[in-house]
Amino acid sequence: MFTQLIYRLGSNPKRSLKFFFTGIGIFVCAMGLFALGQYHDPVWQKVGLAVLFPALGIAGYGYVGIFANRFSQVISARLAARRAFDSDKSK
Repeated sequence: MFTQLIYRLGSNPKRSLKFFFTGIGIFVCAMGLFALGQYHDPVWQKVGLAVLFPALGIAGYGYVGIFANRFSQVISARLAARRAFDSDKSK
């Protein structure tokens, strides 16, 4: 069950990287809105806060996909090593 979830989340690393960079870009825009609100109308800070949470969600989803891809490679290597060890042990 857990390995299936990891494999599904990490199945498309390019898409995950695109999500991550998009989220980081939106996060930078939200920080710009915070700075704009510091020197001008404070309403910009509220807009920046409204943009910040979706940006963190998008970047987080991309990061989880990148991590799942790397972790699925570790799981595959572990299973391959276990099969090789079991086949050598039976001889």
